Amino acid sequence: MILTKPHALTEAKTSFCPGCTHGIVHRLVAEVIDEMGIEGETVGICPVGCSVVSYDYFACDMIEAAHGRAPAVATGVKRSHPDKFVFTYQGDGDLAAIGTCETVHSATRGENITIIFINNTIYGMTGGQMAPTTLPGQVTQTTPYGRDPLVAGYPVRVCEMLSTLMGTAYAERVSVDTPARVRAAKKAIRKGFEIQKNKQGFSIIEVLSTCPTNWGMTPDQALERVRTEMIPYYPLGVYKDITTQEKGDA
Repeated sequence: MILTKPHALTEAKTSFCPGCTHGIVHRLVAEVIDEMGIEGETVGICPVGCSVVSYDYFACDMIEAAHGRAPAVATGVKRSHPDKFVFTYQGDGDLAAIGTCETVHSATRGENITIIFINNTIYGMTGGQMAPTTLPGQVTQTTPYGRDPLVAGYPVRVCEMLSTLMGTAYAERVSVDTPARVRAAKKAIRKGFEIQKNKQGFSIIEVLSTCPTNWGMTPDQALERVRTEMIPYYPLGVYKDITTQEKGDA
């Protein structure tokens, strides 16, 4: 097999930190767009944070949204152009903090959009503050002694939460820490786009990702942290898939 750059990625040189897995996820999304032949019919929405540079890398139409508002913008685009494939690309500080309202209500309305959600348990671009997904005991710039649930609350498990909503058609958590899991992540992203193609409602693919810079780790150490700390708290798997349920069972 000869691997080449997906057509749905531009020639721009990545600005992500060494060891960051954003680049892997970008490639998977682009490969799915290529394989489905929908580059000219796809609109991506990227808000503030590390995802903000995504419009430099995806060759499809891209829109920048205000912090947390990507699902709202995606809703407007999809309702105006229901024939387009619309996806958001968001981090945990964006989607699960300032954008919680937009995320939850776009899901409960069953908006026919696909969300790619990057969970690295920290605010990346803004300096490493605690995020809604920061693990108990995790040291960040704003939790120098480790996150204390008695003070800062518990981490938000997004897929588990959204899977309880009637409008959610598909919710799966994946990781990209091994080749096998990268392949599984691509399959999940493809499923999210297929759900949208079939007009079945809201889909979200949560990807457990690394942030070596703000974690203060090497790339290898960061990947190991995903396996030993993140996956036990955020188990991988399908949390909801209406295509595998009996009619009326969702």
